[in-house]
Order: sequence, then structure tokens, then C-alpha cells
Amino acid sequence: MRVAYTGWMAVWVPVYWLENGPANFLWICDFANFVLLAALWTGSALLATSQLVGVLFIQAIWAADFLGRLATGAHPIGGTEYMFDAATPLGLRALSLFHLWTVPLLLWLVARTGHDRRGWRLQAAIVALLLPAGQQLGSREQNLNWMWAPFGIEQTLLPPLAFAAVSIPIVVVVLVLPADLLVRRWLARARG
Repeated sequence: MRVAYTGWMAVWVPVYWLENGPANFLWICDFANFVLLAALWTGSALLATSQLVGVLFIQAIWAADFLGRLATGAHPIGGTEYMFDAATPLGLRALSLFHLWTVPLLLWLVARTGHDRRGWRLQAAIVALLLPAGQQLGSREQNLNWMWAPFGIEQTLLPPLAFAAVSIPIVVVVLVLPADLLVRRWLARARG
């Protein structure tokens, strides 16, 4: 698995860098790929857990939108429109399918390494870095982590950095902590 994932990263990183620019790696789901690579090579339960609880719901939402568009022709949530944009090369779009297999890979890894209760805290720190960094280093068009236009709606209520600061605890409470609880319950049932 380590070698296969490293090979995939050796393709994904330079292609994404050239096509999307380095700021694109500040998406929570893209950044997770680097931490997952480190977790695979080190066997770190902390790194694996942090990324599983960090992307579990994000990747599920992405998958629901992508698969919903495939099944119905409409995006039920939004966020995967680029996957159906013929102006974007098919190979580049295909590389984005990692959103579908990252969570199963992380579930497998956490089942092997164990759950680290500090994982959600590490992910909270990562979120606290990525939200403002993505907003400041990325463009409005990139809309990294939806900091400029959540769900496609332009954010005008707060100054940009204030919005990022307010978003950090919301992301942790709405996405990270419930994912950690769900993962702990899943592992308890799997062991029981």
C-alpha cells in the first residue's frame, strides 16, 4: 500500500501543481493526501486518525454530490461541477477521484494502527492553519475550503479573515468532532 500510494502521489502532486498551482494543496482534502502519505510510511495512528476525522464528512459530501450528478444529472449539494466540465482535461478530473477512495483507505489504516484520541485535536490545528492560509494564498476563484463563497454563495457578512476565524470552530464542531465520535463507535463495534 505504501508503494502504491507513493506512486499515486508522485503523479498527483506534479500534475495538480502545474494545473492548479501550489495553493490548491491547501484544500483540506488535498492536504490530507500528504498527511496520509506520512501516516502510511510511519504507521502513525495520530496522523491517520486526524485525517480520517478531518475528511470523513467532506469526502462523503463530495461523493454524494458527484454520484448524485451521475445518477440524476443534477448536483444535490454542489462542489463537484468541475468533474463534469469538458473544458477540464479528463485525466485531471480522473485524478480528483481520490475523494472516493481516501476514506476507505483511511478506515483501513486506522483499523490497523488504532484510533488516537488526539487525532481530532491535531485536525483542529490543521483546520486553523488551512482556512486562513487558503483564503489568503488562494484566489477568490479557487474558493479554497469555501472561504470566499460557502456553498457557492458569496460571503459578505464578515471581513475575510474574520470569516475564516469564525469558520474554524464551526468546522471542528460540525465536521471533525462528530466524525471522531463516529469513527470511535465504528472501531468499538468492529472489535466487539
